[in-house]
Amino acid sequence: KKHFYNATLMVVLCLFFAAWAKVDMTMEESVEVYLGDIADIPCLYVFSEQARAVMIQWFVRNPGSSSRERIYYGDNTQQIVDDGTEFTGRITVSDIGDQEGVLLTIQDVQLTDEREFFCQVNGMAAGNGEGKTHLRVFDPPEASVIEGVHAGISVTNELPSRIASCEARNSFPKPNITWYRDSSPLTPTHGQINVVTLVTRESSGFYTVQSELQYKVAKEDKDALFSCEVSYYVPEGVRTAKSKVINITVHFPTTIIELWKESPQGLVKEGDTVELRCQGDGNPPPPFTFNREQASDDTLVLREVIRGDSGVYQCRSLDLDTYEQVTGDMQLTIHYLDPAVVVPKDSEILLKGESLTATCNALSSLETATVWFKNRQQVGKGHMLFLQDATYDTAGEYVCEVTVSSLPGLHTSGSVHIIVQGAPQMKDADREVEMDEGTGKWVNLSCEAHAHPLPTISWTVTGSQSWREVLTRATEHSTISVVSVKVTSDITAFCNATNDIGTETKSFSIRASKPPSEGNGVIIVVIILCILLLAILGSVLYFLHKKGKIPCGRSGKQEITKENPNKDDIVVEMKTNTKTEDAGLLKGVNGDKNGPSDQVTMDTKAIR
Repeated sequence: KKHFYNATLMVVLCLFFAAWAKVDMTMEESVEVYLGDIADIPCLYVFSEQARAVMIQWFVRNPGSSSRERIYYGDNTQQIVDDGTEFTGRITVSDIGDQEGVLLTIQDVQLTDEREFFCQVNGMAAGNGEGKTHLRVFDPPEASVIEGVHAGISVTNELPSRIASCEARNSFPKPNITWYRDSSPLTPTHGQINVVTLVTRESSGFYTVQSELQYKVAKEDKDALFSCEVSYYVPEGVRTAKSKVINITVHFPTTIIELWKESPQGLVKEGDTVELRCQGDGNPPPPFTFNREQASDDTLVLREVIRGDSGVYQCRSLDLDTYEQVTGDMQLTIHYLDPAVVVPKDSEILLKGESLTATCNALSSLETATVWFKNRQQVGKGHMLFLQDATYDTAGEYVCEVTVSSLPGLHTSGSVHIIVQGAPQMKDADREVEMDEGTGKWVNLSCEAHAHPLPTISWTVTGSQSWREVLTRATEHSTISVVSVKVTSDITAFCNATNDIGTETKSFSIRASKPPSEGNGVIIVVIILCILLLAILGSVLYFLHKKGKIPCGRSGKQEITKENPNKDDIVVEMKTNTKTEDAGLLKGVNGDKNGPSDQVTMDTKAIR
């Protein structure tokens, strides 16, 4: 009884002193770490009295229960990591350093490590205490996967339709998914927006979240971009990751139809191929029908159109989702230009001196311009052509060309042939022609006469028996005749042009000139010889004078000529009066030009 009393007393005393002793514990509420990293959980304590011995134990709470499991024990003499726990081989406990406390270090943190860790400190008489820290483990999800529905979604659906799904895989803890239309978040709304979320906890401990967006589409959503955003927890807070954007196919009925001319560009003329296109604002595009002809899909092709194809064209949609008939229409105008009508028609005969007004008209749907041409040269503008005081030059074909400036492809032309009728008229203004020709020559005489009807030409030649017609040619408006005449004497020739209306005559007068006589030729030869003799004589006298054979002083002066010439003196005087041919010959010999009336005189005296 005595020993029992003493032991009881000691316990009571210990409890009494322990009640007065105090220890302050400091531990973090939670420690956050990424999966696979190292977790450090500090445990700080301060005793109110000096502790002779300190015993520290670490415990963890088992998942899903209130029971605890010890994983570490240590005192002043030993440090033991308990065997057979999930942390065996992965934890160490060390002193913090300048503070009273220890640091629990966990290597290669696993998802199952997320739980409460308890630090229990026992200082015996100095007191004891306990603190806890919640270890939180994080692992970001994989990149989100968004997928939109491939089929079109009709705006006529009464309930929201599934348009897309989004999935975030292998995350810890569980992530959240938010839907966006363009840049605006979508909030579930009754009858408009539904979000169905499925959360799966994998056997590995990770979470996979699947979200489905159900949305009542409208026509305005055809260009909208939808996306999902995944928000997940990390040690630093909350992060977000957006998916790619998707576009959905929205089906809506046609409310507006547009009809236009695809080709040709600009105005349309007869003979063109016209292509009309019809397009509505519905999706998918409905088939169309045209009010005039059958079309292929949304295109109506009109080939080689005529003015009768002008009018209002209309296309209608065959959209079954449309309760009201929707149409589109346009006015098509086919422009035309009728063949030109020329008055007078084909040809017209005018008498010389008469006047004529020709007209050229072409019916057209557009404003026209008319130009007249003759021999490709412009001779007038406007639909009227005035021909006044007609001559043979007036005759010919006149072409009028009618064009449309606003539509170059439209053009037409017509023509009229003008015939000017009258008596013959010689081409040359001279009716009398005079000429000089040498005797014995052949001369060509030509004559051209204009007239309608075409004239015939006859020749009358007097003064020559040798003549012949070498050419006769008729053109549309004239006759040409050429004769060759031999000049034997003075000749008179008449060209007579005759038709049913009258006669025109042209005369030719030819004066025959004689050839140069033989006497004139002899005189010329004599003159040349005399000049040569004088030149030689002068040269000899000059030579003798230089040699001193002929003295020139006063004492030795000799008379070369006598005072009175006798009958033996030689006096030569030649005079000539020739025609042009002789003058030409002298020019070739002397280099002097003497006219027909020039005189050539030479005096020669004998030297005694």
